[in-house]
Amino acid sequence: MNTTMKASKVTGRVCRPASGVAQRRHCLGGSLYPGRPVFVPSRTAGSRAAGVATRAAIDDAAKEMADQMKRLEAQVAQGKIKAVNAAEVGSLLTNGWVLLDVRPPEEVTKGEIEGAVEVPLFVTDDDVSPGGLLKQMSAFGMGGWWLGNRHMKLNTRFMGSVRKGIPTDASVIVACQKGLRSLSACEQLAKNGYSKVAWVTGGLDTAEPGDLPVAGNKDIRFAGNGGVSDFVGWTEAHRKANKEQSVLDGPFGIVLKVALGILALDFASFVFDQISQRT
Repeated sequence: MNTTMKASKVTGRVCRPASGVAQRRHCLGGSLYPGRPVFVPSRTAGSRAAGVATRAAIDDAAKEMADQMKRLEAQVAQGKIKAVNAAEVGSLLTNGWVLLDVRPPEEVTKGEIEGAVEVPLFVTDDDVSPGGLLKQMSAFGMGGWWLGNRHMKLNTRFMGSVRKGIPTDASVIVACQKGLRSLSACEQLAKNGYSKVAWVTGGLDTAEPGDLPVAGNKDIRFAGNGGVSDFVGWTEAHRKANKEQSVLDGPFGIVLKVALGILALDFASFVFDQISQRT
């Protein structure tokens, strides 16, 4: 039986015949034809190629983001996009400016700004295909469990919805929770005919209670919280709101006290067992 193998098509190694245990250790499996070389395909060839492709995609995305930030910073420096802080938003609204809230609905429901036009720049990715589920699992593993973040996708109807709600000659303040998505949205507005655009630097996380007309008088700094960090109270918003409290105050303090109590009981039980054994 003649078998032709093209090495250029398959990556692997050729195992030369050996004897006894040495052959079994060197070649996984055995040759059906004693005395002939055994070709073992490489298990890492595909994974190496996938790793290279993944790193290249990550590098490209990082470069694209860096280039976008440079463009946006240049527009702010040139005055094409006005930089304002959260404390200035209230006075601008009374002077006729329109607030465009580009946060996803999940954040808006936790702190809704009265009178704002709400159009999310990104929406939750609800793709249930294997690839979509993999992205969601990756987002959960890369900090989503702690911060409550989910995998998001660009809202392809963003500009269409903005045009329906805000005329191009209006003065627009763009805001999001952290200040990054809103800056990106400003660039889109500028490209689509909006000439008077302002950006809230640092996002709504920097707003103090009373700076903005929030429905229900909620503290909008907490709108971006989620996951375990929000449950235990270990977020920047909690630290700002509880400046005068110690680490033992708040939700995190409760968890810490319970943990310390369990450790104390465990130690007491250990001491009691040691005393009982000696007596």
